[in-house]
Amino acid sequence: MQGSEEISEFGKILIFMLLGIAFILIGMGINAFLQKRKPNAIKNSTYECGEVTEGPSRTPFNMRFYIIAIIFLLFDVELIFLFPWSTIFADKYLLANVPNWAMFNMIEMSIFIFILLIGLVYVWRKGDLEWIRPTIQIPSSNSLVPAKLYEAINNTRYTVKEFTLEVKLEPTESVVNTTAPAPAPSGVRRPPFRSAVKKETNE
Repeated sequence: MQGSEEISEFGKILIFMLLGIAFILIGMGINAFLQKRKPNAIKNSTYECGEVTEGPSRTPFNMRFYIIAIIFLLFDVELIFLFPWSTIFADKYLLANVPNWAMFNMIEMSIFIFILLIGLVYVWRKGDLEWIRPTIQIPSSNSLVPAKLYEAINNTRYTVKEFTLEVKLEPTESVVNTTAPAPAPSGVRRPPFRSAVKKETNE
């Protein structure tokens, strides 16, 4: 039987990942075992780069942070693709064995960078890279109502009356007797006789 087979490249990657996970778990376990659990108001407060925290932790922020983060991520990914490209661009073996390798590689990366530059120019012309915009764009409309009328309505001061609950009960002129039989409607004649049937009472 010959010697043991060598570990494949995927096996090396798996071992590297397992060692990385084990290193993190061992470090967290040692930290949890040796740390001193003495919480106080300062330790439980939110850390803001050493500054004293002000206001609640959940506060609204400017949406331009999101746009700048997306642009940063775009060019960060570009650098990730540029690094392996630069390592094989001037490889002697590829230059000697692959015809027109340098020209093909340069054209391919130029197209990639050109597409990214189109996105950068679009964001730049749109004004998303300007944190403080120099001009204020006033919206306009094709309404027939003059602008002075809108200004007059906006400048008018309105006063709100104080609310008071006052209940006024008006005296009734006559008390309705609910025990008396209701009068017969007009046009309906009463029977001329009385009923002779008497109800039996249980004694």
